[in-house]
Amino acid sequence: MSAALLAQVVPFERPAIDWHAFAPELVLLGFGVLLTSLDAIFLERGRKLTSALAGIGLLAALVPVITLAIDGQDRYLFGGAYVVDNFALVMKALFLLSGYVVVLMSTNYIAEGDYWENEYYGMLVTSILGMILMASARDLITIFVALELLSIPAYLMATWRKRDLRSNEAGLKYYLMGVFASAIMLYGMSLLYGVTGSTVLADIGEVVNEGDSTSISTLAIVFVLAGFAFKVSAVPFHTWAPDTYEGAPTPVTGFLAVASKAAGFVALVQLIFVGFWGRSDVYEPLMWALAAASMTVGNLIALRQTNMVRMMAYSGIASAGYILAPLAVAGDSVAIADESLRAVVTYLVIYAAMNLGVFGVIMAIARKTKSAEISSYSGLFHYAPGLTVAMTIFLMSLAGIPPLGGWWAKFAVFKALASADTVAGWSLAVVAAVNSVIALYYYLSVLRTMWADEAPDGDVSPIRVPASLVAAMALTAIATVAFGVWPPLVDGVADVTLLGAGG
Repeated sequence: MSAALLAQVVPFERPAIDWHAFAPELVLLGFGVLLTSLDAIFLERGRKLTSALAGIGLLAALVPVITLAIDGQDRYLFGGAYVVDNFALVMKALFLLSGYVVVLMSTNYIAEGDYWENEYYGMLVTSILGMILMASARDLITIFVALELLSIPAYLMATWRKRDLRSNEAGLKYYLMGVFASAIMLYGMSLLYGVTGSTVLADIGEVVNEGDSTSISTLAIVFVLAGFAFKVSAVPFHTWAPDTYEGAPTPVTGFLAVASKAAGFVALVQLIFVGFWGRSDVYEPLMWALAAASMTVGNLIALRQTNMVRMMAYSGIASAGYILAPLAVAGDSVAIADESLRAVVTYLVIYAAMNLGVFGVIMAIARKTKSAEISSYSGLFHYAPGLTVAMTIFLMSLAGIPPLGGWWAKFAVFKALASADTVAGWSLAVVAAVNSVIALYYYLSVLRTMWADEAPDGDVSPIRVPASLVAAMALTAIATVAFGVWPPLVDGVADVTLLGAGG
């Protein structure tokens, strides 16, 4: 090489890294490596330590999240491709706390079954690592990597009961539909890069806001949003959810219904508010249709279910519609965008508590009945009054009955829709109101079975619930009641902004 060419070579400089901003991910990564090493070195002898280490790791990762929140400084890394702001911190805390509750739910369930515990907790921690990466991702490539990091372990966890054909079916359906959705999403991302010349959402937003309304960019936005609509089980991308929820181990079902779904919404919110906000003509009608269809189809089919887990799967599909609803008016103005974002975050936080609580009670009851059929809940109050009261709290919260947290979640959605003061907003609010009444019917049907029906003859012995599962239900019940009785508690958490919303 000539001296002239050597003189033109720019020396490599490592980009500046804010280690504090990456601390939650690094802590979780360290515990993931520790769990894997424990599995490789001690094999079965390390089984008793894995659940405790996973729980400690999730709580330890929460410490830098708290210190970053106290610091209060927004941090932008790698040219805006990775951002740690108040929205990211709230979502990271939600994922870590939800993961900790899932660990509490899993402890006895996995230990008592014919399962390899070390791998289970390693995959759970890895999936949550993908979620907290997703919370800060502001780049198409980073979003996709985070999505695959959280999804691949989830595919395997869904089929964890290897000798159960329903569990095998659950994992296979989830995997095949997930791969199909990823292909659609990747094609949309490639089109976006071709149109805008960048993968950073802020740069994409600048091009979009300048008036790029080509058919290619429209198609790209639709494909990317459709890919994440699968992740949140929105109609018509919901077909995997009921069979996967029923066939997967119950703690995994709770994990998929809460944390994994929340991660999909985090990606959707970041794409819309940072990357696509100027194209409300594309995403608002799409979100309106997805929200209305998800609420209606989910609630109507839930009416026909006889299995509690399948009913909760369709209830989750309907809840996805409620969370999508504010996005249908998010592009109307900066003020409405902020209101919509707060509504989405409020619903996600409260939904996590009440939904995990339901699956905790389902697990506790199944320890005695060995069934998730609603008929097996007959007369539950006569021999398990504590579980009956807990399930009443969670189901009434899901129905939106004051003073439980669910009423404030629904109120935030209606407030966002009404604040837009548009035909789309008011019409979707009417759809949501009608569906809330429909949902109340099947929730009350379950409660009637528990409170009013007679218990089966000779089946009134108390249910022995492990301490870890009691702790999980207690934490979620306290949060569900506290959010409803004192809404400012969740309002302070949900008061977030996203760089790029409104331009």
